[in-house]
Amino acid sequence: MASTELPFQLSDESLGQLDCLVDGKSVAARSGKRFDVIDPGSGKVWAACPDCSDEDVDAAVQSCHKAFLEYAKWTPRRRSQTLSKWHHLIAEAKEDLARILVHETGKPLAEAYGEIDYALTFSWWFVGEAERAHGNSIVSAVPGRRAITIKQPVGVAAALVPWNFPVALSLRKMAAALAAGCAMVVKPSPESPVTVLALARLALRAGFPPGALNVLTTSLDGTPAVAEALCLHPLVRKVTFTGSTRVGKIISGLCARNLKKSTLELGGNCPFIVFDDANLEQAMGQLMALKWRHAGQACISSNRLYVQRGVHDRLVEELVARTSKLKVGHGMAEGTTMGPVTTPRSLDKAEDMAKDALAKGAKMVLGNGMRMDNNNNNTGGSGGGGYFMEPTVMTGVTDDMLMSGDEIFAPLLGVSVFDSEDEVVARANNTSMGLASYVFTKDVDRMWRMFEKLEAGMIGLNTGNSSSAEAPFGGIKESGAGKESGKDVAIEEFLVTKSGTLTVEGHW
Repeated sequence: MASTELPFQLSDESLGQLDCLVDGKSVAARSGKRFDVIDPGSGKVWAACPDCSDEDVDAAVQSCHKAFLEYAKWTPRRRSQTLSKWHHLIAEAKEDLARILVHETGKPLAEAYGEIDYALTFSWWFVGEAERAHGNSIVSAVPGRRAITIKQPVGVAAALVPWNFPVALSLRKMAAALAAGCAMVVKPSPESPVTVLALARLALRAGFPPGALNVLTTSLDGTPAVAEALCLHPLVRKVTFTGSTRVGKIISGLCARNLKKSTLELGGNCPFIVFDDANLEQAMGQLMALKWRHAGQACISSNRLYVQRGVHDRLVEELVARTSKLKVGHGMAEGTTMGPVTTPRSLDKAEDMAKDALAKGAKMVLGNGMRMDNNNNNTGGSGGGGYFMEPTVMTGVTDDMLMSGDEIFAPLLGVSVFDSEDEVVARANNTSMGLASYVFTKDVDRMWRMFEKLEAGMIGLNTGNSSSAEAPFGGIKESGAGKESGKDVAIEEFLVTKSGTLTVEGHW
């Protein structure tokens, strides 16, 4: 399908090319098969990309390896300068990327702009990090001996990227790898391949060598075979994956076969805790942005809302009042503040969770926990269809309900009441996940205690927005291993450290 056939206009039509990018060229799958890309806001097919299989992987990896042998020799300054050119090209393409993003993910146009702005913080961060990956010189305890360390790129990396934030999460991985001197093969999600293809074409335009950034697209059915082939390929030395814990364990097992480095950013079941002494206006503002962004489809979204008894009723009243003002519709429709979920399976899961909660005594105070009628879903003139659910709030949620034990990934929120600090810490930590937690209180001693006691890799302290390019991003427990972004640690994921020992004659 040519870019001119897209259902929206692009200023740069080359960003609408739908074939894979390998060795600087647009290529189809060897099988010739393609898969459909569906607009979640209408349920309609709007593009078709190559349905690659495991037999397409070797050529992409070999191309990457060839590019790596050249690219690894670039000076850090040259890598930094090329990253800067890429950063500015992405910023210039913001309007086009946002339109593609809306049709892939369903998120409102304003949120698409926000994702791109957020993504650009990573490309800009790694412009600087490219020149700051240094080794050390060490004075040995043995007379006449010196030790030195150097940092070198690990080699070809593979990135497996999810659909919920395809621009931000791809760029966070790609920019780190390229800053370190690695080449990368990216396998985007079948729901959101076009934005990733556009980013890679802009990287080629910025001056990265052909093959330094290759993209293979594939369908949902083809994903396991392509991912496995990438993980097991002997020339792939590093795998970075963002997605579910279930799949992350599979990826980890594949990488373990060859002791391959991996970074895993996995599922979340994030508690949002509000104490009686919290600034409710502050807490509500942060909660609204955190929970309803992208219809609740963020790994760091508020999954479990715990409110201390003294402010519970006031907070619920305010939560319902504010949430009821959200306008559900197609992401391109004027005035839309919440779009659809990206996949219908998310609706199936959310409906099951809502039914389970009702059966166990929870109360529905907003919405109905069901998908919206396709013929009357306020889709802003999209003609019906799409994967919509009204924002739904439930109270009286207990820890034995499905929505307390698993990531929701939909516009469904349960509120639980608590009485004491020790109680809420125990309940918040009672999960296999440990990605993020959020605490709202004006007691500085309690704030510090909660920071230390909560079992999560990232703690929002009176904030629901704790992700930034300069801070390490990653979880503990079954929410993953390794860090993305942050000073030193993110680029370190794509480097190996070599030690050298030197004996000096005539030492002091």
